[in-house]
Amino acid sequence: MNPVLEPLFRTVRATHPKADLRLIERAYDVAAYHHRDQKRKSGDPYITHPLAVATILAELGTDDETLCAALLHDTVEDTAYSLDELRGDFGDTIGSLVDGVTKLDKVKFGDAAQAETVRKMVVAMSRDIRVLIIKLADRLHNMRTMRYLPEHKRHQKSRETLEIFAPLAHRLGMNTIKWELEDLAFAMLYPKRYDEIARMVSERAPRRDLFLQEVIEKVSGDLREAKIRAVVKGRPKHYYSVYQKMIARDVAFDDIYDLVGIRVLVDSVRDCYAALGTIHARWNPVPGRFKDYIAMPKFNMYQSLHTTVIGPEGKPVELQIRTHAMHHRAEYGVAAHWKYKEEVGSPGPTGKVKPGSDMAWLRQLLDWQKETSDPGEFLESLRFDLSVSEVYVFTPKGQVIALPEGATPVDFAYAVHTEVGHRCIGARVNGRLVPLESRLGNGDTVEIFTSKSPDAGPSRDWLKFVKSGRARNKIRQWFSKERRETAIEAGKEAIGRAMRKQGLPLQRLMSGEALLALARDLRYPDVSALYAAVGEGHIAAQAVVQKLVASIGGVDSAEEDIAETSLPTRLRGRPRGGGAGVVVAGDADVWVRLSKCCTPVPGDEIVGFVTRGHGVSVHRADCTNVQQLKEQPDRLVEVSWSPSDDSVFLVAIQVEALDRPRLLSDVTRTLSDQHVNILSASVTTSRDRVAISKFTFEMGDPKHLGHVLKAVRSIQGVFDVYRVSGAGS
Repeated sequence: MNPVLEPLFRTVRATHPKADLRLIERAYDVAAYHHRDQKRKSGDPYITHPLAVATILAELGTDDETLCAALLHDTVEDTAYSLDELRGDFGDTIGSLVDGVTKLDKVKFGDAAQAETVRKMVVAMSRDIRVLIIKLADRLHNMRTMRYLPEHKRHQKSRETLEIFAPLAHRLGMNTIKWELEDLAFAMLYPKRYDEIARMVSERAPRRDLFLQEVIEKVSGDLREAKIRAVVKGRPKHYYSVYQKMIARDVAFDDIYDLVGIRVLVDSVRDCYAALGTIHARWNPVPGRFKDYIAMPKFNMYQSLHTTVIGPEGKPVELQIRTHAMHHRAEYGVAAHWKYKEEVGSPGPTGKVKPGSDMAWLRQLLDWQKETSDPGEFLESLRFDLSVSEVYVFTPKGQVIALPEGATPVDFAYAVHTEVGHRCIGARVNGRLVPLESRLGNGDTVEIFTSKSPDAGPSRDWLKFVKSGRARNKIRQWFSKERRETAIEAGKEAIGRAMRKQGLPLQRLMSGEALLALARDLRYPDVSALYAAVGEGHIAAQAVVQKLVASIGGVDSAEEDIAETSLPTRLRGRPRGGGAGVVVAGDADVWVRLSKCCTPVPGDEIVGFVTRGHGVSVHRADCTNVQQLKEQPDRLVEVSWSPSDDSVFLVAIQVEALDRPRLLSDVTRTLSDQHVNILSASVTTSRDRVAISKFTFEMGDPKHLGHVLKAVRSIQGVFDVYRVSGAGS
C-alpha cells in the first residue's frame, strides 16, 4: 500500500469499516498520475489538495464512492483525463459525482453569476447530495490554504463562504464543517474584529473554565446517582458564533461569553428525558428556554433537548441533551447519512430519522427553482431561508408544518397550498380571529379563511410581513409582468398630470437623472419601480412631484466654492501665520488657516491656497480637494511648518470597536486622561454591532498622537483606531 494513504485509510477504517480500500487506492493512483506536473499556489504538489478533501470526508464518515470522487474531483476539469475514461474506469456513480462537482466549479462567481451557481448546485445535489458534500469539503480545504491567494480573491471567496457555503453546511446539518468555514472566513474578512474577540475570549478563559468544570462535576455526579450513563462536556465556543450572537441578541460580549454551554450525551431517548428531569431537580430552568427537538426534529435532521438553567452563583447555563447517534448526526449531518442509513429499521428509541424524511428541504429548493425565474431572487430566498430558525404549527387536522421564525398566517396559507395563499382573506389561531400579519408561535393551530371570488388574489402589502421564501415568491409571481407594466403606465401618467396642473417644465423634471436620484432616495431600485408604486397607489403622484422640485432646487443651491469650506484653527489671539504654526513663503504676515477638510499637523506635506478675503487656506498634499484647487495654479502658494509653543492643531481620529455599554464613556475618559481637548464627537452603530466613533480634538504637540492612539487601542472591544483626513462627523 502507498504510505501516503496510510493516514486516510486509518480514518476510513475507523469511520467506514466496509469501505473498499483497493478502489480508493486506485482512484488516488489515477489522480496522482494525471496531476503529476501540477502545483498549487503554495508550491505543494497538486495531489495534496484532493487527498486533503478526501481525508476531510473520511472524518465525516462518508462512503467509498464519495471518497473516490473526492480524489478525482479535479481531474476532468484540470487534466487530459476525460469524463468518459473516468466512467469506464470507475463506473457511472463516481463518474456522475465528479461530473456534478466539475459543473459547479465551471461557473464563475459574480453577483448574478453567484445566484446562478447556487442554482446549478441545487440541481446537481438534488440528483445526488454527495456532490454538495464534496464541494463543501473542497471549499473547507481551500479556506484553510487561502493565504496563498491575492487579497481580492481571498475576500471574494470568504464572502461567498459566509453567505452561501457555511449556511448550506448548516442546512445539511454538517456543523463541524459550518463552524470551521465561518471562523476561517470571519478571520479573513474582518481580521481586526476576529482578533479582538479572540483576545477577549482568551482573557476570560481561565475564570470561565473553572466555573465550567464545577458545573460538569455537579451534572455528572447527579446523573451517576440517578444511574444514567452519560458523557458530560463543555461546548466549544466559536468566534464567529459569539459575534453573531452579539448581533442577533443585541447584547455585549460578556453577556454572551459568560453563558456557559454544556453537552450531555446519553444512550437512549428515554435517558435524554430522565437526564433533563435530574438537571431540573438541581437547578431552576429559565422559562421559555426549553426546546424539544427530539419530538420535533429541525429541518436538517438535528435532534436534541435544549434547556437553560440558573446554575451556581446565579449564572445561566445552557444544556444540550442528546443520544450519541443524535450527536453524530448533529456534527456530520447528511454526510453521515450513508453511515447510519443501513442501520435504520424503525425510528424508535434510538432517535434515528428515516433517510427519506431528511431531504424535505432539498425538495423545497427544487420547487423554488422551478417557480423563480430571476437568479437574484432565488438567491435572496435561499439566503433568507438559510438564516432563520423555525416554528412548528398545526393544521386543524393536526398536521405539523414548519415555518420560519416570525411567520404569519399568510406564510402558513402558502405552505398549505398556493391557491390557499392567493385566496386567503382571514385566519383563526387557536380558535381566535387574528390579523393576517400576526406572528405565529410554536404549537399554534391555524385555520385559514379563503375567498370564493374569481378575482381573489394576494395583496402587495403582504410582502412587507411574510417571512418564508415560498410565500414571497408566490406573491411576486402573482404580480406578473403584465400587471406591473399597467401600473408603470398609470404611474407615469399620474406624475405627468400632476406636473401639468402646476405648469411645471415636464421635459426637464422627468429627465432620467433627476427621477432616478429620487427613486433611489425613496428606496426604489429604478424609475420603473417608482412609476409602479405611484400606479398601485403606494405613493401619491403629487408627493413625487413636490420631492422632485425640492431636489432640483436643492441641487442648484448646494453649489459653493470648496475653498470656503476651510475652518480657522483657534488662534488664541494670534490671527497670523505663527499661531497656526505655518508660514507663507515670502510673506510671514499673512493670515493662515488650517483647513477643516483634512486637518493638517506638523509632519504632513502641505500646500497653501489663497482664498477670497480669508487669507491662505492650508491643506494636506493628499487632501481630496487639492486636485480641484490645482485647476487654479495662480492661487497656490508655497507654505512650510513653523510651529511655536502656543500653536494648536486640530486632529481627527476614528475609533472602530465591537459595540458594548459604556464604550463611548471609556473612550472619552481615555482621551481626557491623555490631556486632549475634545471639540466634537460622533458615534454610529451598524447592524453588525460595530460602533464607529469620530473625535476631533485640539493638540499642541502632534508627536503626542501616537500615545493617544495606543491608549485608545487598549480599551476593551476596540479593534482599530487611526487618524482620518476629515474632521467633520
